[in-house]
Amino acid sequence: MESIVSSAINKTYESEVAYCKFIVPNEVGMTGSHQVGFYVAKTAYQVLFDEPGEKGENKDKFVRITWQDDFDTDSRFIYYGRGTRNEYRITRFGRGFPFLTFDNLGDLFVLLKIGEDVYRGYVFSNEEDIDDYLAAFGLSPVDTNKIIDVDIEVDPENELIACYNEFIEQLTVDFPTTKIVADQSRNCYNNAFDISDERVIGDPDRIIIKWLESEFELFKALEKSRYSKYLASPFDSIENLVSVANTILNRRKSRAGASLEHHLENIFSILELEYSAQATTEGKKKPDFIFPSEKSYHDPRFDQSGLVMLAAKTTCKDRWRQILNEANRIEVKHLFTLQQGISENQLDEMVNERVQLVVPREYVSTFPPKHRENILTLNSFIQIVK
Repeated sequence: MESIVSSAINKTYESEVAYCKFIVPNEVGMTGSHQVGFYVAKTAYQVLFDEPGEKGENKDKFVRITWQDDFDTDSRFIYYGRGTRNEYRITRFGRGFPFLTFDNLGDLFVLLKIGEDVYRGYVFSNEEDIDDYLAAFGLSPVDTNKIIDVDIEVDPENELIACYNEFIEQLTVDFPTTKIVADQSRNCYNNAFDISDERVIGDPDRIIIKWLESEFELFKALEKSRYSKYLASPFDSIENLVSVANTILNRRKSRAGASLEHHLENIFSILELEYSAQATTEGKKKPDFIFPSEKSYHDPRFDQSGLVMLAAKTTCKDRWRQILNEANRIEVKHLFTLQQGISENQLDEMVNERVQLVVPREYVSTFPPKHRENILTLNSFIQIVK
């Protein structure tokens, strides 16, 4: 039997328009909003309406959405354009709808327009399902809250894309390492947008998101270059098809997991912070970053209050527990993530286990109001280390 995530991936490829985002507090009524429902980014209006809404007017459309390939809701797409409002929402799900509770905070919401007035909706809570869905399209969490491009077409006149193409043309290997891809995408972005070290130091939260977006574009261009030959002719066996598909998916997951560490390392180096990456602690554990160094960590004379640990995980709804015993000398475990939204219960557990969350500044608002002041931005974490 086909899994729900596999079905969602297949139907995304079949869809006319596809959209995904992480569920945030104001969608589940956590911020006192008078009405729960999914917000849709203004840049993704195509998944709801044929034309964008006009400021000064409201408009709506009633549709039937099939959820998890299992049940339907008679829901409402609405654009609020009157007064100070300028937003798209999906409302009316009926009593007992299971995906707009506080526990759904941080889940991945997917909406597909399959055809005229034919819609499919999916909500994924399990991190493996979230990773599998995002990996199917080469996405990381920073690439959500927008229309999904299942086949990105490059613009040769764009300076950034031209840099990617030049890099791909000069490659002498089939597929470069994740570090090479991260470094090259960062160099292309910095050159195209005149990003100096001073600008990185001034706003690391914004820059790391831009670097990750740039890397996603380069990675997709690489995939298109390397795998287009497989689309030109049929596979001679199911085994070969499965082998190529697994290679692509594994490479996408590897890229998503490693790229975050590469970009963080570059920021720390620009800021001239002392650190050790992948340092070995107790039992051959390897936290992503130890400040100021692995040597200091193992020196019993070094004051442990001066030690800082940072783990990096693209998503962490459940995986945050993996870091609890990575550095026994350090009581507070810092965790940088691209996760957008986590339930209050999970955040309460993190607080109890002394895990300190660090996220890009613009993601703080996706977490429950109760916990926001305790969540660090990347810049505030850097100040603690300094």
